[in-house]
Amino acid sequence: MKYLKFKNSDEKVPIGKLVCVGRNYAAHAKELGGEASTEFPIIFLKPASNVIFSGESVIHPPYSENLHHEVELVLYIGEDIKNGTDEQAEKAIHGYTVGLDMTLRDLQFKFKEKGDPWTLAKCFDTAAVLGDVVLKKDYQLRGDENISLSVNDTVKQNTSISNMIFNAAQCVKHISSRMTLEKGDLIFTGTPEGVGRVVPGDKLFGEIENIGTIVTQISK
Repeated sequence: MKYLKFKNSDEKVPIGKLVCVGRNYAAHAKELGGEASTEFPIIFLKPASNVIFSGESVIHPPYSENLHHEVELVLYIGEDIKNGTDEQAEKAIHGYTVGLDMTLRDLQFKFKEKGDPWTLAKCFDTAAVLGDVVLKKDYQLRGDENISLSVNDTVKQNTSISNMIFNAAQCVKHISSRMTLEKGDLIFTGTPEGVGRVVPGDKLFGEIENIGTIVTQISK
């Protein structure tokens, strides 16, 4: 079992399910040849066993030749919620962190062509990298924080989370209308444009303004 890491708190919370939002930035949807939806975007899951923390290494699976980085705002769900209202959805968010949704893009494209699920392109050991959670009592999200990611000191992703099509509370509200969210669950809210391939030896640095940073490197 893996546990969340918090800033300014010793609380021990086991990590639940990782619910991931796809195509939540229009420019990212476009760069992958798709369209952002006016209805809620794609939802997929990652298991807690995929999680590593900032400072640990992402292991490049030998069966893929196109591993991509995706930096994201991640929401920490601190209480159970089902069919939440706008107010309940906001209340259920107890904190925020920086995350990396590592993706095997070559496998994803193959699965898309066949109409198969993306599961094996998104779920592999070390596929989800997390920073420490900043609790809402210590920081209130404005909704326009900058989000960025650099590979080997070269900026690849850099925008504002205000460009998300669905904001944090809207993500929680919609997901809770389809499945119960429980304490310890995490919501990856989507990645902005600029995703790209990384290879063993690459060093990644992600940051969300006022929330934190994340560092990892790609290993064989």
